[in-house]
Amino acid sequence: MEPQNLTSILEFLLLGLTDDLDLQLVLFGLFLAMYLITVLGNLLIILVISYDPHLHTPMYFFLSILSLADIGFISTTVPKMLENLQTHSKSISYADCLMQIAFFILFGCLDSLLLAVMAYDRLLAICHPLHYSLIMSPRLCVRLVLLSLVLSLLDSLPHYLMVSRFNFCTDVKIPNFFCEPPQLFKLACDYTSTKNIFIFLFAAVFGGLPVSGILYSYARIVSSILGIPSASGKYKAFSTCGSHLSVVCLFYGTAIGAYCSSIISDANRKVMVASVMYTMVTPMLNPFVYSLRNRDIKRALWRLNFCSLDLECFLYSTSF
Repeated sequence: MEPQNLTSILEFLLLGLTDDLDLQLVLFGLFLAMYLITVLGNLLIILVISYDPHLHTPMYFFLSILSLADIGFISTTVPKMLENLQTHSKSISYADCLMQIAFFILFGCLDSLLLAVMAYDRLLAICHPLHYSLIMSPRLCVRLVLLSLVLSLLDSLPHYLMVSRFNFCTDVKIPNFFCEPPQLFKLACDYTSTKNIFIFLFAAVFGGLPVSGILYSYARIVSSILGIPSASGKYKAFSTCGSHLSVVCLFYGTAIGAYCSSIISDANRKVMVASVMYTMVTPMLNPFVYSLRNRDIKRALWRLNFCSLDLECFLYSTSF
């Protein structure tokens, strides 16, 4: 099969989840609801943290940035999928596909690095409580976020440049609902073992470093918690990082499962189900994990609710 020069390719075909028109309508409603819940839920987290002075701490600052990253992550893939489901189309332009890859890797890497930063924050809070506020200053918080963003860009840009230089065969059908990098790489005619090693090294560095940081932080945290004599003290210390640990397990569990299935398995349906899990389900569940398991967030939500009720009552009374 003769390779086509990439500049001559105008679009790719996203095979999507199903060809059944009735099922596409159901999936459109389901995924639209999941998308709105994710965006509104994460926006609510950002609003609550911004509104409540009790939450103006490093941990919740990082959580608000994580919520922004989750909104960007799900907005990279889902809107195009919803458009294709509504119009019964399968096409995505070459430029849109490249942008999907770039922002998908950018926000995915940013999520991973922010989770590592949040683990480091919990390490300082539990293992060095007396020096926590001195070490985790507002300036350091901003620098850690900027460093995470820069590293994410350094991960995203080489992938974008490499894919833009690929030559693709005439068959440009992607067996997924978005331009997932591993699936797209398989379609390249000039995808060599050297490029495969290059991608593996980037995944090992930008994926392995955050995971190593999280594992190290929690090893220190567990060791410190075990040294606390009272059971109530152990519970209180562990409860401060319970929500973060849940999100870490959810994020890495679904991401690793989806990545392994896309590399190993040829069953397209299994790959797409795994992709739905980490591109939509994980960002949707994050706000619920933090709101249901975090007392500070729940109290802030109650205060915000009562404040809105008081404002409504005030506006109602002054209208007469």
